Amino acid sequence: MRRFAADRARRAVAASLRGAASRSAAPSPHPPAPRHPAYPVGAAAMAAAMSTAAAGAPPVSLDTINPKVLKCEYAVRGEIVTHAQNLQQELQKNPESLPFDEILYCNIGNPQSLGQQPVTYFREVLSLCDHPALLDKSETHALYSSDAIERAWQIIEKIPGRATGAYSHSQGVKGLRDEIAAGIATRDGFHASGDNIFLTDGASPAVHMMMQLLISSEKDGILCPIPQYPLYSASIALHGGSLVPYFLDEEAGWGLEVDELKKQLEEARSKGITVRALVVINPGNPTGQVLAEENQKKIVEFCKNDGLVLLADEVYQENIYVEDKQFHSFKKIARSLGYTDDDLPLVSFQSVSKGYYGECGKRGGYMEITGFSPEVREQIYKVASINLCSNVSGQILASLVMNPPKAGDESFESFMLERDDILSSLARRAKALEEAFNSLEGITCNKAEGAMYLFPRLHLPQKAIGAAQAAGTAPDAYYAKRLLEATGIVVVPGSGFGQVPGTWHFRCTILPQEDKIPAIISRFKEFHEKFMDEFRD
Repeated sequence: MRRFAADRARRAVAASLRGAASRSAAPSPHPPAPRHPAYPVGAAAMAAAMSTAAAGAPPVSLDTINPKVLKCEYAVRGEIVTHAQNLQQELQKNPESLPFDEILYCNIGNPQSLGQQPVTYFREVLSLCDHPALLDKSETHALYSSDAIERAWQIIEKIPGRATGAYSHSQGVKGLRDEIAAGIATRDGFHASGDNIFLTDGASPAVHMMMQLLISSEKDGILCPIPQYPLYSASIALHGGSLVPYFLDEEAGWGLEVDELKKQLEEARSKGITVRALVVINPGNPTGQVLAEENQKKIVEFCKNDGLVLLADEVYQENIYVEDKQFHSFKKIARSLGYTDDDLPLVSFQSVSKGYYGECGKRGGYMEITGFSPEVREQIYKVASINLCSNVSGQILASLVMNPPKAGDESFESFMLERDDILSSLARRAKALEEAFNSLEGITCNKAEGAMYLFPRLHLPQKAIGAAQAAGTAPDAYYAKRLLEATGIVVVPGSGFGQVPGTWHFRCTILPQEDKIPAIISRFKEFHEKFMDEFRD
């Protein structure tokens, strides 16, 4: 029975994703005028545009923009966040107007916006690279650590023109790519090449680049976890492909079962969809699980046997909070199984925005591409070159993240202290929030093994679900809006990530500073208890 229920759930989620897209891109009540038979297609479109302009209609409207843009959605910065920003403006104008004195943005993994401090060593090196004249000043040695100065010199020497304000190679500065490759090799114990690294403005452009490469029509599908980070559903929609959902098992700690992958692959193929790739997010976003090594081996074998590209989102690789789990890159797993570049196309994504560094605004990241033919790699490079290059400061940070200070360096001890303080604090915050959620009536929450989020399940009274339906919104979105308006706490409704139909969740970051967590828990508990009493069946 559970399998049949799961099958119905999968079909319902796929239908809801398509339904949301079709509703977003609903036809206009004012259809465009029919083409004149005397005009060729291009001329007919031009004539219609001229007619529209002559009639005084706006040249750009929801009727005329690319329908793929209408189709894609990104809940992390969606309606709830827009409402929060409006409330924040209201607070600035009249601080006494709302029942809270600040907006707490728990909707997005943006650590420094919530008070996390930058890592000293990284910022020392970056500032010296951005203003290399400091390297020649004697007082610099009193302000900066000696290894930061030495590292800045090494980096500057690798940058053509010694200028971070100049364009770089479209894949990124070669010397920085080599440093990143060395860091990957140290992490995994297997060779890595700088030629396989494409530096990008965070991981998101790299994901878009791969979707551009893999998707040519709606008949091209991408296997994607549900719940998933909305970047994937949005980018698949934007590039005109089909999201093929596979469900993570909430009862098994958001486990990823290969049998589920096989079933979804077969079902998609039966519908004429060519599944091109599998997306795996490890550690999970929004679900926070860390995959076991044996599970990863099965996933690699699945991709190898079924001819799929493995898209490995590994941006939370530093964020592990449980002693019985550790991060293993999918490249390491593939190499340990004996697979080489000739056996498995694999793309690994990394970012400077997450981990313990949290440098979201610096927009640094990379993808490591292995297992693609020289001809295909040439096309990837062509797409990268259209954007000229990623920002050089982000490139530098990516090289520092993958090659931090080592034992014996002057900054090593202070660096490790900062790093460990941040990660241990995140672990404590995750545990405190998890325990708080699980103590409340109508909420269950799996442990956050990694990443930066919890994804609690809401067991809402029927009256609350009815109130949400009357308001024309999803029950978890209704809950999130009420939470915001009562407490100033911003969370993301689970419906923005995908979920088993009939279940409701929200994503909450663990990023507010540790001294604010008790107040957040107190506010949340007070709201939730009143909400449950209000709608008690």
